[in-house]
Formats: sequence, structure tokens, C-alpha cells
Amino acid sequence: MGRHSLPDAHAPEERGGTSPRRRRRTIAIATLLVLAVAAGTGVAVNSGLWSFSESCEDSAVRLTLAASPDIAPAVRDIAEQALADEVRSDGHCLDVEIVARDSYKVADTLASGAEAPDFQVWLPDSDLWLDRAEGLGAGTPISPSDSVASSPVALAMVPAASKRLGWPEQTYSWAEVVTAALTADKVRLGAADPARSATGLLALTSIGGSSAQQGGDSDTRVAETAKVLAERMSDSDAQVLETLARSGTGAEEGNPRRNQAVLISEQAAFTHNAEATGSGKLDLFYPKDGTPLLDYPYTLVDEEKLTLAQSRAALRFMTLLNDKSSRDVFARHGFRPPSGAAEDTVVASAGGRSPQPYATSAAEPPSAKQLQEMLGMWTITVQSARLTTVVDASGSMATPVPGRGLSRMDVTKESLIQALAQFTPDDEIGLWEFATTLDGAKDYRKVMETRRLGDPVQGGSTHREKLSAAFAGLQPVPGGATGLYDTALASYEEARSTFVKGKFNALVILTDGSNQDDDGISRSGLIDRLKELADPERPVPIIAIAVGPDADREEVAEIARVTGGDGYEVSDPAEIQAVILQAIMAAGQNGRAAQE
Repeated sequence: MGRHSLPDAHAPEERGGTSPRRRRRTIAIATLLVLAVAAGTGVAVNSGLWSFSESCEDSAVRLTLAASPDIAPAVRDIAEQALADEVRSDGHCLDVEIVARDSYKVADTLASGAEAPDFQVWLPDSDLWLDRAEGLGAGTPISPSDSVASSPVALAMVPAASKRLGWPEQTYSWAEVVTAALTADKVRLGAADPARSATGLLALTSIGGSSAQQGGDSDTRVAETAKVLAERMSDSDAQVLETLARSGTGAEEGNPRRNQAVLISEQAAFTHNAEATGSGKLDLFYPKDGTPLLDYPYTLVDEEKLTLAQSRAALRFMTLLNDKSSRDVFARHGFRPPSGAAEDTVVASAGGRSPQPYATSAAEPPSAKQLQEMLGMWTITVQSARLTTVVDASGSMATPVPGRGLSRMDVTKESLIQALAQFTPDDEIGLWEFATTLDGAKDYRKVMETRRLGDPVQGGSTHREKLSAAFAGLQPVPGGATGLYDTALASYEEARSTFVKGKFNALVILTDGSNQDDDGISRSGLIDRLKELADPERPVPIIAIAVGPDADREEVAEIARVTGGDGYEVSDPAEIQAVILQAIMAAGQNGRAAQE
């Protein structure tokens, strides 16, 4: 499954020391603090804000903090104690309301910018949501700072299953422990959806990295693991815990619909074990090749719209979350400090025990590229794709590709046929072509319906074989110009009307030039119409690929972004295969895949 090893436009994050993103966080908050102090000192002195004579009720600065559901109770305890103790910022009491919000939902809302957030501070469970929230830079701005707590991701098992794998004496790598779990009398393993759960995505990425160290066809092994996890997948981390075999049912002979092992955080196991009894408690395996951390970054939201008092209060609360008394509160709720240093009492309560390597240094966080590739693999391996491919057949596609001895169309066809081999029989793919006056007054023509590649067709072959032959038969239209806008609208309308829930629906448009049809819809008209058609509940992102030096990437990107997609550029059509898959992965990372 070489489709998962793709080029990436972004260099991976630095390894060792402080990552560039971490440095940017510190700088952003430090700059805000300096500005707040410089601007606020004179205001505070002149207006008497340093006075402590006012009652808390009269002087309180009120903030709303949206926290990941797992850490919300601990942060709420700290906020309530701060109000009771009349902790102040420039003379104002801190009145911080804590609301529990799923991190993936907050990230998607911020990325869209469709509505003004009703909170000033965000505390997601992982900084991987920060990239998703920043999206294409058109949403609500965020200013992340450092972590306030952490929790390693591990593999939890009910005692009967963990003993079969030699817990606690036997230690495994990520790849080894998952393989052992899936082969040891078929231990039932569950996880949360990696598209919605940082725990699920970090665990799957760790399994992938560990498998790669074993050599061989690691991508295939990881894809097989993903398929197994998908069969027992839950929407959230909390729901994963609800799937566990219950105490007294017998872990081996119990309900086959219940799991005996789950990929969860140490803190989630801590909370579960605090309420469980006997065989209902969990044992934790800590892989010896390192566990990734949930890191809970403290993040200001749309800081330019915060008042000076809100900015200073938010920063005061951040420092409060990092003091000794707050660390004690976090520990009582099962969290480690931001460094990831093991707390023996937390580990023991969560189900860890020596010689399990629970105190081993945390694994290096995966790069944005690794996360993107893993989520893309999950999307196209587990969810299946429904793609309508729309290919430019204008006369310029006959232009030779330098050094290849082939035309743009020839190389494009080769690349599409190669890409086709990477999709499964359950994936659905169709084909349109376009050029001015291609089909009477229309600039486009449907060549093949979008349907399952494995479907049989007349003549005894499959849709895959017919589609491959259709790709091979594409030819440039002599004198034909690029009728991009009318084609984009018509193909998008059909893709929207034939949307299939539970699949990754997308429209892939390949063109080597700008629109040259003056008789059809304008660019602004097209964009307005696409805005009307785009529906977050039935997402169909356009993946627009500009082929060759004459194509305008910015033009196609502007059109694609309206639908939640993006534009890409390839100088050589041979790069199309990789770019299509990379684009699917990017769309999956940004939460644009259709929801189950």
C-alpha cells in the first residue's frame, strides 16, 4: 500500500528540544503579556484597579473556558476554588466558567469561522487540534500557549485478557502488543474514531511508526489493524470505556459485543478504575517504544477581541493552572504534569505496574505529516471513497511534457490509471471530461457513472476495468478551450445530489489552464453558487489540481476552498497520483470526511 508514502509541502517538525510550534506559542503569549502589562499598568493605577476593597461580585472578570471533557472537572475545581479564595487579576476577581466541549467539534467550529465562539479560552486535549482549528487560515484566530497537564496513551485490558499476554512482566512495542492482543485468543480490541479522538489518532500513528520499524509491508499491517479497529470503533473516548466487558460477565466468555482491550489515555483508565471494582478494573500496557502524550495546550481564542481585563485575567488563570496547588488537583483527577513525568500514585490507580515502562520518556510527538498520512489512510482504508474525476480535455492537453516524449494528456492518463490501482472494490469512482463545445453547447460530458469499482458490468468485466479503459481513451479536443466554470458547477451539483453517507465524497478536477469560456457562468457567479450548495452535513470538497505551467493554482484553489477543499499544483502530470491521495488525507485531517 505504497499510497500512504506521499510527498508533503510542509517540512516535518524539528526533533529534540522545543518544536517551532511550541516556540511560537511561548512567543505569542509572552508578547501578549508584555503588551498587557505595558498598557494595563497605567490604566490600573489611574482607575484604581489595584484596589482590593471592591467585593468579588462587583469586580469579577468573567471568562468562559471550553475544555476537553476529560480535563473539564479538574479545571472546574480549580476555577471554583479561585473564586472562593477571591484570587484576583489587577484587583478583579477571577470568575471562570468551565464548559465541556469535544475538542474535534471546537476545532471544526473555529476552522470554519462560521459563528463567533462563546468562549475566550480553549483547552483541547491535544495540540494536534490546533492545526485542524487553524485550517486554511480563514477561521477564528487562536493563540496557543504551553500545556497545563498531560496523560500518556496506553493499551488497557481487563485482567483476564492482560494475564494471557503476560502482564505486567511481559513488555511489548506498540506493534507487538496490538498484534498480540489481536492474536491471543482473539482479544476484542476497541478504540475511538481517529477522526474525532486525539487518543485514537495518536495510538494508531504510534502503531504505524512501530510497525515500520519491523520492516516488511508495514502499511498493509497497519491498514489491517485499522480495519479491525473500525469494526469496534466508538465515536468518543468516553464511549470506548462503555464498550468494555463488565465485571462478573467473564472476560473470556462474556458478551462478544463487548471489548476486552481498549486504546485510551492513562487518565481515562484512572477515572474508570476509581469507579470499578474487582475484575472490572483495568491493567495498562505501556509500550516500550514510548507512549505519545495528550498535552492540553492553553489557548486564547480571537485575542484581539478580548478586552484588556479579559486578556490579563486569562493569563492570570493560566499561571494559576500551573502552580503547585493546581498540579495537586490535576493529580487527584489522574493527570500527569506537562513534562509527562510519571506520578506513581496516578499510575498505580490507572492500572500500571512495574516492570511496565510507565516512567519511560514520552515518545516524540508525531509530525503534522505523519498525522496527516495516518488520518488519510484511515479515511480511505476504513471509510471508502466516492470520487468523481473531472479531466480537462482541451486542446492544450496535447502539449508535450518536457523530457518525457509524451503529451500532458498521455501522462495524466497514466497517472490516473496508476492511482486507480490503489483503491478498493468498495471505493466508488466516476469520470467526466470537459472542453468547450465538447457535447453540443455543453462544455462537459459524463464518460462513466460514479459507482463501486467492484461492481460487475455488461461483458463480464468490472467497473474498475471499464473505468481504466475510459481513462486510457481520453483524448484532447483539437481547438477545444477550457470550460472550467460551467463544468465545475455541473459536476458539483451532481456530486451533491448523489452524496453517499458514510463515504468520503469528493470531486477531483484536473485542468491545465484557466477558464476560457466567456459564454458560461462567471467565476464570482460560480463561487456564489458553490457557497449556496455547500453543506457541512453532506460535505463534498473539491480537490482541484492545476497541471502544468499554464494552470492557475490560485484560481482553482479559490473555487475549491468554498467547498472545504483546496487547490494543488503539479508541474509534471506524473505527480497527480500522489497529489490526489495527499489531498484526500488533508481533507480527512481537517474533518471533512462524511460522518457516519
